[in-house]
Amino acid sequence: MPLCTLMMNKTGKDTLTPIDTSFTKLPDHLLVEIFIRIPVTEWAQICCVKKQWANLFRGECLWRAALDKSYPSASQAKRWPGPIPRGLSQRRYAALYVSRHIFSLDGEIDEIVGHTYLYLKEQLERSTVSPPSGILHGTIIDQFLACGKSRDMAHELASQIWLAVVDNLEENEHTFLILKRLAQEADVFLPYPYSRSMKVQWRVFEKLLTDFRDCFTHVDYYDVLTCAKSKFQPIPSTWLGY
Repeated sequence: MPLCTLMMNKTGKDTLTPIDTSFTKLPDHLLVEIFIRIPVTEWAQICCVKKQWANLFRGECLWRAALDKSYPSASQAKRWPGPIPRGLSQRRYAALYVSRHIFSLDGEIDEIVGHTYLYLKEQLERSTVSPPSGILHGTIIDQFLACGKSRDMAHELASQIWLAVVDNLEENEHTFLILKRLAQEADVFLPYPYSRSMKVQWRVFEKLLTDFRDCFTHVDYYDVLTCAKSKFQPIPSTWLGY
């Protein structure tokens, strides 16, 4: 049974039993050791049980301990050059988690890939207009080149990150607007490896014209379809039929 469920009575309120109360009196360093051994999927719920526990998850101590336990080699990793910083322990934990669970990577490149994924996803999901995709793609390429990757490797990693981010955006109106803007961006000639990947552009149109088809107005649908036809011939029949 999840820890957060044990801490709640049968009415679902934050009333603790005598045994639970003794648990809450444990010092912070013991709570940290307990929490980092609980599945990550339950951490958000744990934060809702008690303010003291939520504060632990806001601090550096718990995340440093979680990083050491789950990714022991991370403490020996050197800081890397480039435009995307690695941040503190919570950020590093998130980046390594992404690398392992989304990209199935393990090794010296894994943390950089995770940070780059988080950077791109956050930039695209900004409430204000995000930078053009060419700038975002160029920043990612610069990051991998600064870390000593070849141009081919930098381009391939950047493409994998773009595809993963596009596939993991929430299906809502904001994502629809993001994808529509990416699809309708004017083509700008940039030298390899700064040129945008065609398979990423294909995936953007594919999601728009299948998963988000019902979000279009009649005019917008045919505008995006025209853009798709200018880039890809032939286009799949599944993209047709507004």
